[in-house]
Amino acid sequence: MTAMVETTTDLYPSRLAQPGAFVERQHPTVWGTAEDGPFDADTLAAHEQRGFTVLEDFITPDEVIRYSAELSRLSSDESLRGDPRVVTEKSSGEVRSIFEVTKLSGQIDALARDPRVLDRARQLLGSDVYLHQTRVNYMPGYKGAGFYWHSDFETWHAEDGMPAPRAVSCSIALTPNYPYNGGLMVMPGSHRTYVPCVGETPENYHQDSLKEQRIGVPSEDAITELARRYGIDQFTGAAGSALWFDANIMHASGNNITPFPRSNIFLVFNSVENALTEPYSAPAPRPEHIGSRDTTPLR
Repeated sequence: MTAMVETTTDLYPSRLAQPGAFVERQHPTVWGTAEDGPFDADTLAAHEQRGFTVLEDFITPDEVIRYSAELSRLSSDESLRGDPRVVTEKSSGEVRSIFEVTKLSGQIDALARDPRVLDRARQLLGSDVYLHQTRVNYMPGYKGAGFYWHSDFETWHAEDGMPAPRAVSCSIALTPNYPYNGGLMVMPGSHRTYVPCVGETPENYHQDSLKEQRIGVPSEDAITELARRYGIDQFTGAAGSALWFDANIMHASGNNITPFPRSNIFLVFNSVENALTEPYSAPAPRPEHIGSRDTTPLR
């Protein structure tokens, strides 16, 4: 186990009045070793360098069918209408995301604790972990809106109070990810550069940002410079594949204007040694279903 992350100094300032200079990352990406879990030394080294790892056939075809049925059940559950955990598309009103999904689905809760998932999260973060955020994402054909370029950690730091980027996301694809149906784009290596953003965080901003984020996104000049430095890659692969990516990697997705839907299970693991404090750049913490403050280690 490593020492608790120091929380009194803000090493990653954001939501500034004027554009700020890029900040070089002050913390590791990989906190564990090859002896700590399923990833071998070469994979860990590549993850440290690129900020992400793709695992094909992470779950079985039978599991893909089972979890897809669970996503269909959740999106059609009448009892969830009006629930704050359900986010709808700004234009069409269709379900975009359902948060805190491990409390709504026993199957997905069990998946988060599956050794295939949990052991890798512990290895990457070098400690016990808890779920900072869980959700399922839906991107229907023709109507699925994308996400603009952003670093998750910038939001989790500014609005949730996450001290350091000692968190990792696991996105498990339940549909094929083609280059043309809104697949996730990442800038390999950009996790080593933190980009301060401009603009004060409005009160209850999460009610708007989960549909369309306007504050907490880099400027076009910043994105251009990052793309020049790191280039752009894309997560494509069959249903059942998984993308593990660092909290600070710059990523985005385009609109899905094809007939082919895209959906995934999204699990965010945070180190228990990186517990949330008060937000660094927001009036109040976001609700528990978006940024959990229960640091009970996942078993």
